[in-house]
Parts: sequence; structure tokens; C-alpha cells
Amino acid sequence: MSVKQVLDTFGKRVQQQSKSNLTKSKKKDTGELYNSIGYTLQVSKNSFRLAFTMTDYAAFVDKGVKGKTSSAKAPNSPFKFGSGTGEAGGLTNGINGWVQRKRIQFQDRKTGRFYSYKQTAFMITRSIYNKGIATSNFFSKPFANEFKKLPDELVTAYGLELHSFLEYTFKK
Repeated sequence: MSVKQVLDTFGKRVQQQSKSNLTKSKKKDTGELYNSIGYTLQVSKNSFRLAFTMTDYAAFVDKGVKGKTSSAKAPNSPFKFGSGTGEAGGLTNGINGWVQRKRIQFQDRKTGRFYSYKQTAFMITRSIYNKGIATSNFFSKPFANEFKKLPDELVTAYGLELHSFLEYTFKK
């Protein structure tokens, strides 16, 4: 089997398993993340370039996000709400849209009246901001599993290391 065939098989398997993980974990709301998962492979005589592509927020879904007050859901995540580095209002806008698409409305326990979509979204957003987003590893697990299956000769010849390869993949 050639280097190109091995790496192409690797890319296809990681892509397929990542998509499958999103579906199984019910993280396929609009399908934007699911449809964005892909890879490109360029192989030349002395080098190769394998790049996985997906939406910007894929890293947050994969690694999770620590909450402002608790990091229990994603203790090893490099991301944290309240750090000041993210887009202002990004979580609020995303949850507003999600609540309306899913037609979710909380109900007041005392009066029985339904809260508006905006009020429901606010409560969910506040909870996520404080508690964080759980790690899903929808991409990391299949990548690591398939990386272990790569022939030893290929890994040795190109000096590949899983940790640095994963970091490079998420930076691009």
C-alpha cells in the first residue's frame, strides 16, 4: 500500500467516525458542523500534507469549554467562558436560534405560563456560561484511534507525533 493510499484511508475513516460521533451524541442540529468535516491530502516524494477541515467552533465541541464558575464538564479544556477572548454575544445568538428551532420554552412553576423564547434562551445561556460545555471528543477519539493503526514505518519515516499533529490540526 502506498503512502497516499494509507493516508487517504486514514482521512476517510477519521472523517466518517467523526460524523458518526456527532450523530450518535445528538450534536447535529443544523448540520453545519457535520457537513463541514472534511480533509485534504497532498503527497509528494519527500513530504505529505494532510489537513482536516471543519467549522471554527468544532474545537469547542470537541474539547469542551470550562464554565465561568465550574470546570467539571471540561476539566482539561484549553477554552473557558469569561476569558474575554471569544466573540461577544456568540453563545447568546447561538442559543437563541437553537431554542427557536427546537421550539423549547420553559414554564413558570408557580403560574404555569410559558416563558418567551428569549427568556428561555437567557436561562440556558446563563447555565452554559457558568457550568461550561462538556467534552465530546467527536474528532479527537477517532483521530487517535486511527493514528494508532497507521503503519509503524510511516510514523517513523515522517517522525509523526500524535499530540503535535492534533495541535496543528486544530490551529489550522
